[in-house]
Amino acid sequence: MKTWLLMSALALAANLAHAQSPGQRLAQTACTQCHSFGKGEPHGVGPNLFGLLGKPAASNAGFTYSKRYLDAMKGKTWDRALLDKWLTDTQAVAPGNTMVYFQDDPKKRAALIEYMQSQK
Repeated sequence: MKTWLLMSALALAANLAHAQSPGQRLAQTACTQCHSFGKGEPHGVGPNLFGLLGKPAASNAGFTYSKRYLDAMKGKTWDRALLDKWLTDTQAVAPGNTMVYFQDDPKKRAALIEYMQSQK
């Protein structure tokens, strides 16, 4: 009986260790069709987003950004405020860029931003 209890506790601990945050779940459902998030993973249709916060916009080596994105984001650095604006309406931040995304729920944006902040 003690062995079974120990095995159950270890299995539960393993499941909790692999539990996803709300932001990670959102990223996987809304973002991974175009973006990767793991360090060193290849770009998709969109750039790899690992370590995004704190980086200059349009700075991922090996990814080709649209001219409109480059023009709109010149001199900007990704921080929580800019990412919140971006997730609210990508076209308002960089009109005519190739990404179209709108997230009007501030709680979902905050969860995504928390997940992005954890990717370092």
